[in-house]
Amino acid sequence: MKIRSLLLGSAAIAGLSTVGYAADLGVVTSLDVCDELGLSGLTISSDDNCLVITGNVAFEYDWGDYDPALVYGSFANSTGNNYTVNNADGVIDSNSGDVDSWLKFVGTADSDFGPATATIKLVSNNVHGTGNWSNNNREVGIGEAWVGIGDTTMLMAGYKSSIFNKGDDVPLNYLGLFNSSSVNTGVGFATKPATGGDVIQIVSNLGNGLSIGGGLEGLGNAPGYVDGVGVIQYSGDGVTAHGSIAVDTLGVWAAHAGFTGAWDPIKVVAAVSADSSGYWNALGSVAATFDMFTLAGSGEATSAGEWGVGGSATATVTDGVTINLGGRYFHGVVPAAYNVWQAEAGVSAAVTETITLTGAVGATDSTLAGDPLVFYGTGGLAWAPGGGFAASTSLTVNSLGAYKAVFKASKSIK
Repeated sequence: MKIRSLLLGSAAIAGLSTVGYAADLGVVTSLDVCDELGLSGLTISSDDNCLVITGNVAFEYDWGDYDPALVYGSFANSTGNNYTVNNADGVIDSNSGDVDSWLKFVGTADSDFGPATATIKLVSNNVHGTGNWSNNNREVGIGEAWVGIGDTTMLMAGYKSSIFNKGDDVPLNYLGLFNSSSVNTGVGFATKPATGGDVIQIVSNLGNGLSIGGGLEGLGNAPGYVDGVGVIQYSGDGVTAHGSIAVDTLGVWAAHAGFTGAWDPIKVVAAVSADSSGYWNALGSVAATFDMFTLAGSGEATSAGEWGVGGSATATVTDGVTINLGGRYFHGVVPAAYNVWQAEAGVSAAVTETITLTGAVGATDSTLAGDPLVFYGTGGLAWAPGGGFAASTSLTVNSLGAYKAVFKASKSIK
């Protein structure tokens, strides 16, 4: 007998046995397979399957004089990533509209081994050139296409992201750290196996917040190519931690470990990465909150002899109004030894329940030849009226004559 039939039958019997109190009872009208599986959101159900639909559409339009080919205050770290400050050339620049969108369908049915799922994610990332719809690239690609089965232990196979965990490595100070920002926040690699893509993965929840996973990834990258990935993770009692390793058939390997712990009023982050080239990158950060103040400090280093520090003070002066003071410094070695620094003061004010104003002023400089001291200022407004909709606008100007106005709007489907 199906669970749905049993539940509806029980509700009917209860209703008949208490007919004298019917006016005080709610009436169960329907339970579908999505309810049985504990799934919610935007759903479509059949007798045996529940289809959950999620998505997001994000639009961005940039306009100004911020020629990306002319940069100052720039540096390259040992892995070739950059920090730059835009210059002006007297010519208007624009991205002419950038639309990022995705739509995800997850179909779930019950099985003897737990929920069985099929996932398809459609993605589109289009930067328009002429503003003419017919001349723009509107292709939609497959971001995910995989099947899975299981509950505490889950088998996944198909085209999807890696189980390699690179989290628990975000510095806690206001501006972050230079090297961390240049590797998309955290600790990075000089070389790394091609994870994700075509995969076969198994992840198991061992209980008490501990889980392990392993898999073969990158199976479609090249004939004979196999990338083995393993991960162990913990989450509980204010702590998240992990260790990940990936090794491919070419002998390239990379490892990442991170830890985040929060014990009022202290929060700590520590992370390290390493790879087969001999490169390593370490990061540590701590923050302490006392009444209205939060103090944070961070440090980073690499095997190339690079190092950096950063610190900040944050004050919540009234409900909805926050002031941030921060600075960061980096000592680099490519192409020769140099130093770069940045300091900034910012404020965020929630003027209504849906509107937040932000503003900041700052300066940055380096010892690299030709890099002048650059002052900048930025201001913005964010609007979140609900319903998954959000919009913002901002303007940034600097002492090199560059300026950039940005408008963003997005809507999520949940």
